[in-house]
Amino acid sequence: MSRPSQITLRGLDPRVVREIRELSRRERISLNKAALRLLEKGAGVGAARDVDRIGRSFDRFIGTWTEREAEELLESIRACEQIDAELWD
Repeated sequence: MSRPSQITLRGLDPRVVREIRELSRRERISLNKAALRLLEKGAGVGAARDVDRIGRSFDRFIGTWTEREAEELLESIRACEQIDAELWD
């Protein structure tokens, strides 16, 4: 039987603290449970494993495109970078 682990974290970014508090409030769970859920999600383990995971599944593709392939992709999405001014009036 494994013993519960305890870690004390110092120097948390205020944005992280805000996210923990917001999750705790929204889900009506303790700050500890909210922090654990966010840690599991970020690490890609536990119940949060399959949703919005920060992971390494695409790392093997890094650096595999040729310069030409990269240019072709950027050209193909260039239209997505245009702003429709009339939508923002």
